[in-house]
Parts: sequence; structure tokens; C-alpha cells
Amino acid sequence: MAKRIQFNEHGGPDVLQWVDFDIADPAEHEVQVENKAIGINYIDTYVRSGLYPAPALPSGLGTEAAGVVKKVGSAVAHFKPGDRVVYAQAALGAYSELHNVHEDRLALLPDAISFEQAAASFLKGLTVQYLLRQTCEVKPDEIFLFHAAAGGVGLIACQWAKALGAHLIGTVGSAEKAKLAKEAGAWATINYREENIAQRVSELTDGKKVRVVYDSVGKDTWEASLDSLRRHGLLVSFGNASGPVTGIDLSVLNQKGSLYVTRPSLFGYITNRKELNMASSELFSLIASRAIKIEVPENQKFALQDAAQAHRTLESRATHGSSLLIP
Repeated sequence: MAKRIQFNEHGGPDVLQWVDFDIADPAEHEVQVENKAIGINYIDTYVRSGLYPAPALPSGLGTEAAGVVKKVGSAVAHFKPGDRVVYAQAALGAYSELHNVHEDRLALLPDAISFEQAAASFLKGLTVQYLLRQTCEVKPDEIFLFHAAAGGVGLIACQWAKALGAHLIGTVGSAEKAKLAKEAGAWATINYREENIAQRVSELTDGKKVRVVYDSVGKDTWEASLDSLRRHGLLVSFGNASGPVTGIDLSVLNQKGSLYVTRPSLFGYITNRKELNMASSELFSLIASRAIKIEVPENQKFALQDAAQAHRTLESRATHGSSLLIP
């Protein structure tokens, strides 16, 4: 018997329940992990609310955590009990004391990286890796726009951009968040509550605008993102924090400069162990070298049973960087 967070219907944070559950032994290609730290991601709120409906109800929640291997399935070749591991993209249920994870979703965790650092950065760091290194490879000295620069993904992107020698312009919602983004490595920030995003991008680039915009906000920033792009530019729309973009008129892309738009996800870039190893190795190397620093504020660490409060805090946009659940 173990404990987990479960929901029986889609809705607000109050649908999350703290329950006992019986966990089966891992299947032949699964690894049972005793979670030590669990990553909270904005996509978890989409699953809970029903924007991305769970496959079946009742359902567990969460896809990312770090911990210790307890048991392995009969066909598992890469892991053994006692190994320190981290995972993302797992089947729903990471908000739990124990979770069975397919071995292809797991990575061995270097000793130089703590469980909390790993759980706070793995999904977000892999996201930044595919965005900046694969979807549109950012070049040294290139100026580009990244929305929500003081969020969990954004602060890693600021640091990664600096490590690449690129110039990240980050949108933020307050002076405090601007300071955090600049300290993390943002070249410039735009307070979207006080400034016109596209106008400031044009000013910061001497009227040239940018080749690529990375947008996890969605509906509220769609027009500003398009207007920040130079001719033939690319809008990488990878999230819906303000709601999904709907009713797109493709002729607008023509009118604004024969623009490109893509809607990628991590699942489209990491589909097997080889791809996971490549991306995670690059991420771990930057964390171990301190080029990327992962620090979770104490007030953003929640007891596992307090997941509902963690979601309320996340959705209030009161957080910066990453948040964790601790079993």
C-alpha cells in the first residue's frame, strides 16, 4: 500500500485527492521508483482541468520525478535496485510515493545532481533542449524572444541561451521577475503589463525583429509573437498558459511576412532511449558544470499531500522557476 494524488473528475485544484493505492509489481520493461522529489509542471494543470483529458478516470497525475529504483521488471537491462534515477514523460501517476515507469523514460542520475535539482529541471530542461537545439537551433550572438522568461522553463532557457552565447529577450510580468530573468542570463526583458512586446522587440533589434519566437503563453501573446518576427521568421508555439490559440487565419502568416508556425512537443523529439540519452546528457553536463543552476525556493516546495495548494499557487502566477512536491 502506498499513497498518491488522484482525481475522479476534471476540474479545479479541489478535485485532487490524497488516497491509498495498491501498486502492482513492475511489468517486464518497467522500473518501480520510490520518488524522492516530484516535478510540478503547468501541463499537469491542463490534465487536471480536462484541457488535455486523462485517458481514464480515476487517474493519477504528473509525469516527472526523481528517486531510487526499488524493483525492476524481468526484461529491464539498464537499471537495478538502488540506482538513482530521474524520469519525465512517464504514464500519469508521478504524484505518488511509488511509480512504475517504462525503462525508456528513465535516465541514470549523476551523483553531482540532487533529487530535487533533477525533479525540478528534467522535463523543463529537456523542453529547452529540444526548443533551442532542435526545433530551431539558436546561434551564438543571435537575438530571439522567449515568453515567460521567469517561469520554470524560462529560467533554464535564460541560462542555456547565455551558455550558447545567444541573446534572449524575455517577457515577464513584474519588475521582480525581470530581475530574476536578467540574473539567470536574459539579455533583455519586456514587462508585458507595461510595454508593447512587438514594439520593444523592434527597438531592441534596431528594427530588424527576430528570426524565432518561443511562446508557451498561447492566446494572449499570439499576435505579439507574430508581430515580433522578421520576414520568414518562425513562431514556436509550445504551450497554452493563457488558453489555446484557436481560429487561426493562415493568410495572416502571409500578410505578416510569409511566416512559419510550429506546434511541437517533447513527445515529438524524444521517442526512444537514444534520443533521451542525447538530450539528457547535454542537460546534465550543463547542470553539473553550474552553467545552469537549479534552485527551488523553499516556499515552492510542497508536501505531496498538498498538491491542490501547489496547483493554486502555480495557476496564480505567483511562482518563479520550478516547484516541487516532496513525499
